[in-house]
Amino acid sequence: MAQATSTQQKDLFEFSAEEEPPGHSATEVEEPPSLRLLRNRQRFFSNVPDENWNDWKWQFRNRITSVEELSKLTPLSIRDQVNMTLVTEKFPISITPFYFCLINPDDPSDPIRKQALPAYEEIALSGILSEDPLEEERDSVMPGLVHRYPDRVLLVVTDICPMFCRHCTRKREWRRGRWVRPAEEIDRMMDYIRSDRRIRDVIISGGDPLTLSTRHLESIIQKIRGIEHVEIIRIGSRVPVVLPQRIDDELCGMLSKYSPIWLNTHFNHANELTDEAKAACEKMLRHGIPVNNQSVLLAGVNDSVERQLKLCQGLLKAKIRPYYLFQADEVEGTEHLRTTVEKGMRIIEGMRGHTSGLAIPTYVIDLPGGGGKVPLQTSYLISRAEGQLVFRNYLGKIYRYHNPKPPASAAGRNARPRVNDLQMALELVAV
Repeated sequence: MAQATSTQQKDLFEFSAEEEPPGHSATEVEEPPSLRLLRNRQRFFSNVPDENWNDWKWQFRNRITSVEELSKLTPLSIRDQVNMTLVTEKFPISITPFYFCLINPDDPSDPIRKQALPAYEEIALSGILSEDPLEEERDSVMPGLVHRYPDRVLLVVTDICPMFCRHCTRKREWRRGRWVRPAEEIDRMMDYIRSDRRIRDVIISGGDPLTLSTRHLESIIQKIRGIEHVEIIRIGSRVPVVLPQRIDDELCGMLSKYSPIWLNTHFNHANELTDEAKAACEKMLRHGIPVNNQSVLLAGVNDSVERQLKLCQGLLKAKIRPYYLFQADEVEGTEHLRTTVEKGMRIIEGMRGHTSGLAIPTYVIDLPGGGGKVPLQTSYLISRAEGQLVFRNYLGKIYRYHNPKPPASAAGRNARPRVNDLQMALELVAV
């Protein structure tokens, strides 16, 4: 039976106004992303015919890659241009015309702008963090093949991306030029995977592997699928968000031949859920390729309950599963985009009970030093006593739960009861 929360319990479980993650007011109305895309295309790229605009190769060839190009499309002060030029000497710029058209040019705090345009803080705060905080290079058994968990490996097949996200965990690769892993290195990776029968899950990453030609990508996937003990192939790509034109029938038809293949993509804000992006994911799904989303918690982009709810509910409507919400990695040049862990936990707790559990991603930290991913979860267990647990729910109300006694051990009735795994887990959470 529910009991009213005490003042002490409210102090413990309710957020103060200054701690609560910032959000939008109820009266705020945002322009639909596809409408903004249309307006900005007419404003900045009106001379580009549909045939070119819908061609992913045209989009890729015409990426914005300099501050000079950027200044012709969006108002930048002299100071902004100088600062951005200094930033791009260390951390280059790359934005597809499609994704650029999602930016509100009149809003300096626009969440799409923050992900795409260089910010002076990238170099002003660059000494604080690390180039490779996850120590991927240390865990690489050979160039481009990371083997951290026993049953899975990560293949970095290229460093080429259609867009350089300012929060990228492999920002260190931007200065190393454009490369694609040569066939002989891929073959050595395959030999390694073939030699370790524990490996059942292979993740193809980059850069962005969907920048490879369909034929080249198939040559890699075909080799992986030829290894008997590999069960699952995953592809990590932001292409559906920033270059959805790439998701064509040829690509999807090829991928469908090597099922099961899963696509993990990367929407961070509801303004990225354009009709084109949703159609690209729908095409993947119709070819039997499940689509998961892995967001990164970013300051001023999606660090509020309201923005996360809008994003995750929009993903579900598009049949995309909200999979992970990552705490931003400790990557050099990203400190200005990072939030506190406490804010992330409050956001997840603020979502709980106010939307379907399907819409709530697992909030995780990828631990520095190669420690791997650990989930961060708010504990709803208040106390534990003999035969009884005390919980609070998402509203802060208190509930008592009868905990059955563990079964007697095989040694006899008077033997000390064995603590089962569930009890151990509850005890650890309660500590």
